[in-house]
Amino acid sequence: MINRRDLMLGALAGAGAFGFGRVNPDFLVNSAFAAEGRSLRFLGAEALTGNWDPTTHTNLGQLIVEGFVFGYLTRAPMKPDNPEELVFELAESLKPIDTYTLEVKLRKGVKFHDGTPFTSADVKATYEYGSQADRPAQWYPGQVKVDIVDEHTCHINTKDYGYPAALYYYLSSFLPIMAAKDVANKAQLSARMNGTGPFKYVDQKGDTTILAANTDFIFGAPKIPGVEYHFVGDTTTRTLSLLNGQADIIERLEQEQVDTIAKDDRFAIHKAVSVENKYLFFRCSKKPFDDPRIRLAACHSIDRKQVLEVLGVSGTFSKAHISPVKFGYTEVADYPEYDPDKAQALLAEAGFPKGEGLPELTYYSSVGFYPKTKEYAELITGMLEEQGFKVNLQTLEVAAWGNLLYDKPGGGEGNMIDCGWCTGSPEPDLVIRTHFHSSSKRITGIVDKEIDAVLDKERNAGSIEERKKILQTETLPTIARKAPALALFTSVFIHAYSKKLDGLYIYPNGMQDMSKANLA
Repeated sequence: MINRRDLMLGALAGAGAFGFGRVNPDFLVNSAFAAEGRSLRFLGAEALTGNWDPTTHTNLGQLIVEGFVFGYLTRAPMKPDNPEELVFELAESLKPIDTYTLEVKLRKGVKFHDGTPFTSADVKATYEYGSQADRPAQWYPGQVKVDIVDEHTCHINTKDYGYPAALYYYLSSFLPIMAAKDVANKAQLSARMNGTGPFKYVDQKGDTTILAANTDFIFGAPKIPGVEYHFVGDTTTRTLSLLNGQADIIERLEQEQVDTIAKDDRFAIHKAVSVENKYLFFRCSKKPFDDPRIRLAACHSIDRKQVLEVLGVSGTFSKAHISPVKFGYTEVADYPEYDPDKAQALLAEAGFPKGEGLPELTYYSSVGFYPKTKEYAELITGMLEEQGFKVNLQTLEVAAWGNLLYDKPGGGEGNMIDCGWCTGSPEPDLVIRTHFHSSSKRITGIVDKEIDAVLDKERNAGSIEERKKILQTETLPTIARKAPALALFTSVFIHAYSKKLDGLYIYPNGMQDMSKANLA
């Protein structure tokens, strides 16, 4: 018997053979892009916000640009074989003093791009500002106080807020360090980036962000004289631009584009298991997904293996609500898998046998940013409908989808929305506490005392080893059992670049180290 899913998979296979279905000709003919220049041209998949304060957004494209300009206390390579590794950058050491105090020794001789010396005052301003509850990028476990010991020593102090300072060990690679004088002048902070990194902010022209090499960079001047970040929302246009020599590196590729680029020996393909899981988030503060049985029934309706078939090279299997390159990852034994019988039993137990009596559910997905989102959203819709869910799928351009993403009083828009969550740190709470603790409930709107309890327990653990054990044996299994979201897969980030580009490192959240790169 051929069902709706089989028909959709067949249609997707046929569509994949054409590869280049949508092209934005405006980019290809724009002489500003075609002109030869010495700066590296990176084509990103996400538009930037226009506000350069790092605490004002959750925008991955902007995080990538910030990674060129700002410095961080540490950097996290987040390699699958050693996800807990940290590389010291602006910090020289991190040492626990007691439960609530983490001592930070800072590198000397560092200057911001405007010439201001980097000191403990900048760490204090950055962390105390960035941890305030009203900041859109406040993904921290709580507020923090920073005590200045001397110009190059400070203490991250969490005693007043009641959680261990050791949590900032991995969080040290997350928030870019801002100058204290910029934090004190919010207009200046928003108007331009002033960091300590290898490239300086120069200008923003339309969808192009222009950066120039920082010749005073503490680790040596970059060989590349500049970087241009161009927002190009269509994957086909990004691919053609690379092939035509109008780009040096591009991101967020799909199987068809990878196959085409791989045939051309001028280019290299970089694939990496990312820090990003892609989730189907349920609006848990609204019926019917306020009932965990309905959420689990939906999870058991979805064959994630078929979703991965649609994704091709862009995704890999995951059995937890965090990526395998996050601290504490483990495969959760009872992670909800495709099981129509369980789905039907849960629907009947909840009073909706075969889905009868359930309202129509609105499912929002995006097009143009994540690979194959529209295609697998259509597949998931068919799977849910097979089990009796009535689903109204709406695929939206990224800006419209982003405007509907977050929870609000009375519940977020629709009933389901898919989204990735990508952070530049191994710290798991940047994902699971952000989304599933009632103090944040960023997208789901979930309020669940049992989930809160296991999240608080791992956060307050007395040691890193104890925390990992709680995460693996209690926190992640509880989240899987309550299913405020289904982690569909872990994204594989794919970049393609000219072989003339040498010496770069691409982090598992898409940020890049170009400080030692060379463009022949």
